[in-house]
Amino acid sequence: MRDLSDFQKGQAVGAHLAEASVTKTATLSGVSRALVSKVMRSYTNHGKTSSAKRNGGCKPKLGERDCRTLTRNMSKNHTTTAAKVTAELNIHLEDPFCKRTV
Repeated sequence: MRDLSDFQKGQAVGAHLAEASVTKTATLSGVSRALVSKVMRSYTNHGKTSSAKRNGGCKPKLGERDCRTLTRNMSKNHTTTAAKVTAELNIHLEDPFCKRTV
Protein backbone atom coordinates (compact mmCIF):
# COMPACT_ATOMS: atom_id res chain seq x y z
CA MET A 1 0.00 0.00 0.00
CA ARG A 2 2.98 2.30 0.25
CA ASP A 3 3.14 2.48 -3.54
CA LEU A 4 -0.12 4.41 -3.62
CA SER A 5 -0.36 8.11 -2.89
CA ASP A 6 -2.82 9.36 -0.31
CA PHE A 7 -4.98 10.67 -3.15
CA GLN A 8 -5.11 7.23 -4.79
CA LYS A 9 -5.95 5.60 -1.46
CA GLY A 10 -8.75 8.13 -1.02
CA GLN A 11 -10.03 7.34 -4.49
CA ALA A 12 -10.11 3.64 -3.65
CA VAL A 13 -11.96 4.25 -0.38
CA GLY A 14 -14.41 6.60 -2.08
CA ALA A 15 -15.13 4.05 -4.78
CA HIS A 16 -15.56 1.38 -2.11
CA LEU A 17 -18.06 3.54 -0.24
CA ALA A 18 -19.87 4.15 -3.54
CA GLU A 19 -19.99 0.36 -3.92
CA ALA A 20 -17.83 0.21 -7.03
CA SER A 21 -16.08 -3.07 -7.80
CA VAL A 22 -12.38 -3.63 -7.22
CA THR A 23 -11.77 -4.07 -10.93
CA LYS A 24 -13.55 -0.84 -11.86
CA THR A 25 -11.72 1.08 -9.11
CA ALA A 26 -8.35 -0.31 -10.21
CA THR A 27 -9.05 0.65 -13.82
CA LEU A 28 -10.08 4.20 -12.91
CA SER A 29 -7.14 4.70 -10.53
CA GLY A 30 -4.59 3.10 -12.83
CA VAL A 31 -3.26 0.69 -10.18
CA SER A 32 -3.42 -3.05 -9.70
CA ARG A 33 -6.46 -4.84 -8.33
CA ALA A 34 -4.34 -6.27 -5.50
CA LEU A 35 -3.41 -2.80 -4.23
CA VAL A 36 -6.99 -1.59 -4.38
CA SER A 37 -8.13 -4.71 -2.56
CA LYS A 38 -5.53 -4.14 0.19
CA VAL A 39 -6.63 -0.54 0.67
CA MET A 40 -10.29 -1.54 0.84
CA ARG A 41 -9.54 -4.36 3.28
CA SER A 42 -7.47 -2.08 5.49
CA TYR A 43 -10.19 0.56 5.51
CA THR A 44 -12.90 -2.01 6.30
CA ASN A 45 -10.95 -3.70 9.10
CA HIS A 46 -9.21 -0.74 10.73
CA GLY A 47 -11.06 2.36 9.54
CA LYS A 48 -7.91 3.86 8.02
CA THR A 49 -5.81 3.35 4.91
CA SER A 50 -2.39 3.21 6.56
CA SER A 51 -0.95 -0.02 7.86
CA ALA A 52 -2.44 -1.25 11.09
CA LYS A 53 0.85 -1.74 12.90
CA ARG A 54 4.02 0.24 12.39
CA ASN A 55 5.95 -0.25 15.58
CA GLY A 56 6.97 -3.85 15.17
CA GLY A 57 10.18 -5.43 16.30
CA CYS A 58 11.59 -6.63 19.55
CA LYS A 59 11.23 -4.70 22.75
CA PRO A 60 14.51 -3.48 24.23
CA LYS A 61 16.07 -5.92 26.67
CA LEU A 62 17.91 -3.26 28.60
CA GLY A 63 15.70 -1.12 30.78
CA GLU A 64 16.37 2.42 31.90
CA ARG A 65 18.15 1.27 35.06
CA ASP A 66 20.24 -1.27 33.11
CA CYS A 67 21.35 1.48 30.71
CA ARG A 68 22.39 3.69 33.63
CA THR A 69 24.41 0.81 35.12
CA LEU A 70 26.03 0.15 31.76
CA THR A 71 26.88 3.82 31.30
CA ARG A 72 28.35 4.04 34.78
CA ASN A 73 30.50 0.94 34.26
CA MET A 74 31.72 2.19 30.88
CA SER A 75 32.61 5.63 32.23
CA LYS A 76 34.85 4.04 34.87
CA ASN A 77 36.97 2.17 32.35
CA HIS A 78 36.85 3.03 28.64
CA THR A 79 39.21 0.25 27.50
CA THR A 80 37.34 -2.71 28.94
CA THR A 81 36.14 -5.58 26.73
CA ALA A 82 32.52 -6.46 25.94
CA ALA A 83 32.82 -9.71 27.91
CA LYS A 84 33.91 -7.84 31.05
CA VAL A 85 31.17 -5.24 30.67
CA THR A 86 28.59 -8.00 30.24
CA ALA A 87 29.87 -9.85 33.30
CA GLU A 88 29.68 -6.69 35.43
CA LEU A 89 26.18 -5.91 34.17
CA ASN A 90 24.94 -9.46 34.78
CA ILE A 91 25.94 -9.20 38.45
CA HIS A 92 23.11 -6.71 38.95
CA LEU A 93 20.49 -8.46 36.79
CA GLU A 94 18.11 -11.32 37.45
CA ASP A 95 17.96 -12.29 33.77
CA PRO A 96 21.55 -12.25 32.39
CA PHE A 97 22.44 -10.98 28.91
CA CYS A 98 24.92 -12.23 26.36
CA LYS A 99 27.72 -9.96 25.21
CA ARG A 100 26.00 -9.35 21.83
CA THR A 101 23.09 -7.64 23.64
CA VAL A 102 25.41 -5.19 25.36
